[in-house]
Amino acid sequence: MKTVAIANQKGGVAKTTTAINLAASLCEVGLKVLLVDMDPQGNASTGLGVAPEQRKKTVYDLLIGDARPSEVFTETSTRNLFLIPSTTELSSSDVELYNVSKRSFLLRDTLASTDLRAEDFDFVLIDCPPSLNLLTVNALVAADSVLIPLQTEFFALEGLSQLLLTIREIRQSANPDLRVEGVLLTMYDQRNNLSQQVEQDARATLGEIVYKTAIPRNVRLSEAPSYAVPALTYDSASKGAMAYRAFTQEFLKNNEAGLGRSRA
Repeated sequence: MKTVAIANQKGGVAKTTTAINLAASLCEVGLKVLLVDMDPQGNASTGLGVAPEQRKKTVYDLLIGDARPSEVFTETSTRNLFLIPSTTELSSSDVELYNVSKRSFLLRDTLASTDLRAEDFDFVLIDCPPSLNLLTVNALVAADSVLIPLQTEFFALEGLSQLLLTIREIRQSANPDLRVEGVLLTMYDQRNNLSQQVEQDARATLGEIVYKTAIPRNVRLSEAPSYAVPALTYDSASKGAMAYRAFTQEFLKNNEAGLGRSRA
């Protein structure tokens, strides 16, 4: 079981879209995936069709309470895709966990439990909140690697240095094996000179950790969450769905080759 945190402290970079559609693409090729929604907004939960009233127990109960993973994760409409949901209740976790010893290791200990290991997941994907708070730190401590969605827009690279610095600090203090899985360019418009310039800058600055596949701006990717399904289900032949399939093949090829590099 490999655990991948999907993180970027900047909002609106297609982080949750990437988490949902990478998970669905992995399931499409026969793998079993658990998606952990660590964002108090609960967008990944909503996007996979788990309404707030259905979220009887959430990731909050794992971190704050005494729930076991098997009591919390739920099936989704996508075959072999399971979800640990989130609600706005999670937004108070920084305050509630302030005096808890080893508060940065709570998610790691949960994912390491025999209760979860028995489920035999191939991948655990963690959808992080758009900030570098305690929830994101928990995800980075628990993860084997970090996947970074990077929108091809102005200032895209500006906030990346802080995330890479945080990854370096986590490696030095709590998770020495943490690696950068890769940087995924999102919201790419090949007709737009700015998108092309950002892509050139990203590849020149970050080198081989930038995936060859870029995720285009695509209305089907935007529409799919309102129907509570991945884009691969909503419109399987759309440019967005096809791009996520291509990215997933690249992601799997890198993992088979033992990649997962770090420039942090």
